[in-house]
Amino acid sequence: MINELLTKIGLNDKEIQVYLTVLQYGKITPAALAKVIGINRTTIYSTAKELVTKGLITEDLGAPTISLIAKPPADLENYIDQEEKQIRQKRELAKRAIHELQAVVKTQQFALPKIVFIPEAELEAYMYKQAKTWNESINKRDGMHWGFQDKTFVANYAKWIDWYWEGGLPEIKELRLLSNEVAELPYKKKFAKRRIRFWDQSAYFTATTWIMGDYVIMIVTSQHPFYLVEIHDAVLAHNMREVFKGIWNSI
Repeated sequence: MINELLTKIGLNDKEIQVYLTVLQYGKITPAALAKVIGINRTTIYSTAKELVTKGLITEDLGAPTISLIAKPPADLENYIDQEEKQIRQKRELAKRAIHELQAVVKTQQFALPKIVFIPEAELEAYMYKQAKTWNESINKRDGMHWGFQDKTFVANYAKWIDWYWEGGLPEIKELRLLSNEVAELPYKKKFAKRRIRFWDQSAYFTATTWIMGDYVIMIVTSQHPFYLVEIHDAVLAHNMREVFKGIWNSI
C-alpha cells in the first residue's frame, strides 16, 4: 500500500526502496544499505542523492564515514511544496517562452497536419475551437456548408448547434445538410441559413459528414466512444462537395 502511495507521489521503485530502508534503520551507511537492499553502491549513491535533493533524507557528513539519515515522514509535504513551486516556475517560464515565440510564428507558417483524430473527451471543445477556421475556409470557397447530419449528432450536441449560429462566427452564405425528419425532431430552433433536406436514403449514412471549405469532417456519435476525424484537403473536399451538391439538387 505504501509503495503504491509513494509511486503516485512521484518516487520511482529504487527511490522507494532506499527511502523505506533508511526510514527503517534511521541512520545507515551507503555500503550497509547496499548490502541490505542488494543493490550496487553506485546505484545507492545516485538514488540517495535524488532523495536528498527531494528533501526526504539527509547526509551526515560529520563522521569519517558518510551516513544517510531519515527525515521525519511529515517532510513528504515539503517535497510536494517543492514540486508545486517548480511547476509554478515552469508555468511562468512557459508564458515568457510563448511571448518570445510569437515573434518567430509571425514570420513562419505552421505545417498543419492533413488528418486529425479527436477522441470523445476532446470532441466538443475541438468543435468550438475549430468552428471559426472552418467557416473562414467555407467563405473562401462557395460560402456553403454541405454534408449529412446524423440524428445522434443533434441529440448530443444541440447546445453546440445553438452556439454555432449565435456565437458571432464569420457568417456563411448557407448550410445545406441532408438528413431525415427523425433527426430534426429533438431540435426545435430554426435559423434562416440552416437548411435541412430530408432524404429517404439517409438511413445508409452512419456518421455526420461536413464539407466546410477545404475541410472534410466526419463525426461518429452513433455509439461510444464518439470521435471526430478532420481531413484538410482541398481536392477531396471539392469532390465531396460536388457529390452532396448533386444529391441536394436531385431531391
